[in-house]
Amino acid sequence: MTITVVGLGPGNGRFLTREAWQILSEAESVYLRTIRHPAVADLPKNVTVAGFDHIYETADSFEHVYAQIVAELLAKAEVGDVVYAVPGHPHMGESTVTALEVAAKEAGVSVKIVPGLSFLEPMLTAVSLDGLGGIQLFDALELLAFHYPPVNPDVPLLLGQVYSRLVASDLKLVLTAVYPEEHTVQLIHAAGMPEQIVEEVPLYAIDHSEHISHLTSLVVPALPNPGSLARLAETVAVLRSPEGCPWDREQTPQSMRSGFLEEASEVLEALDIQDDELLREELGDMLYHLVMQTQMASEEEIFRLPEVIAGIDAKLRHRHPHVWGDLAVADSDEVVRNWEAIKQKEKADRSTSLVDNVPKTLPALARSQKIQDRVSKIGFDWPNVAGVYAKLAEEIGEVQAAHTPAERQDELGDLLFVVVNLARWLDVDAESALREATLKFSQRFRQVEQLAAERKIDISQLDLAGIDVLWEEVKQNHLR
Repeated sequence: MTITVVGLGPGNGRFLTREAWQILSEAESVYLRTIRHPAVADLPKNVTVAGFDHIYETADSFEHVYAQIVAELLAKAEVGDVVYAVPGHPHMGESTVTALEVAAKEAGVSVKIVPGLSFLEPMLTAVSLDGLGGIQLFDALELLAFHYPPVNPDVPLLLGQVYSRLVASDLKLVLTAVYPEEHTVQLIHAAGMPEQIVEEVPLYAIDHSEHISHLTSLVVPALPNPGSLARLAETVAVLRSPEGCPWDREQTPQSMRSGFLEEASEVLEALDIQDDELLREELGDMLYHLVMQTQMASEEEIFRLPEVIAGIDAKLRHRHPHVWGDLAVADSDEVVRNWEAIKQKEKADRSTSLVDNVPKTLPALARSQKIQDRVSKIGFDWPNVAGVYAKLAEEIGEVQAAHTPAERQDELGDLLFVVVNLARWLDVDAESALREATLKFSQRFRQVEQLAAERKIDISQLDLAGIDVLWEEVKQNHLR
């Protein structure tokens, strides 16, 4: 037995191929995935048609719809040959066809595909796009499953199945993760039909259209300024090429090391002063370093950018079994405990100590806090914060009693170590606390200098008491 799947094209009967028309003309009956298609009215008059629209009205999901349609088609194929007609091209957004081919093969039923014109060609014509110039094609319903859609903003995006204002509303929320909500897009209604309408609207307004129907598609043009990771990787690869920049070609992974640390520090500074524009810029500089290191590794065939991304993606998903698994967690504290347990299990074969794999290049306070966090998880810690305060007083006394420079350095190190432990107990990040305190001091001292300048006072000639008067004035102004 054979099931012949016929593509009806994207519009009325004028889009039917000659092969499709011949098969439809010779069939006694034709089963339609949906009768809500313009070509149905133009089918040969001698053919009996039956639609599966009733299944959509009773099933609780599209998967159930597709499964039931496939089951009914296979059941009918047991009696005789079947002609099944679908909108557009059978392999363009037709999940029933894909499912049917798999199930039919298992059942020993032959499936013949009769291609039809898809919605893609009329869409390209409607917005004057060359399909080989680079496009992305998605089912809008598939994108709704993402929080960050897998699209490239440097390439035009074409979306089918924007069949309702509700779908359009959900779709714009997904797309604004990549595109500005003011980005101009095109809604195409009845592409290729005499009643075709092309609406140019900002992305945020796509669900406002009164023309949306089952024949609506969406075109999202590329952003005016390239902004994909692939674009940045190409830029860096060009810089490293023989035709690129002499400085970039001379760099090695080690020569870039100090620059990476500097960029990381500048990111932290942007965070500290809460400057969003500066943060955007500094994150870009850091991203350049990440891509540059990956490009150099790729040139040596050590690893490539997709491997770096795949590695961290797999790690994040593995360490979040409460998100991508069936583990239940009560709160964020339990999440952290699970994370550390999974992490230690992953590294069991590579490390014999809890204090291994803590980068020595971390700032001293941050590294100290990370090591103390680790050992505390096996109970090596004070039973309560009172013990930390007592130890802090003890270390202060030892600093005061130290005589030689070496003793002072040693005792001061111990004191700082206990201060970091106190930060842990108070749930404070020691590195951030010191950085913010230094920032606050710097800002106030600049104000002291400004106040002295306004009063024509040479601050370098003031004693401590004089500077302190200005300091307290600035401090009081700040408190107001």
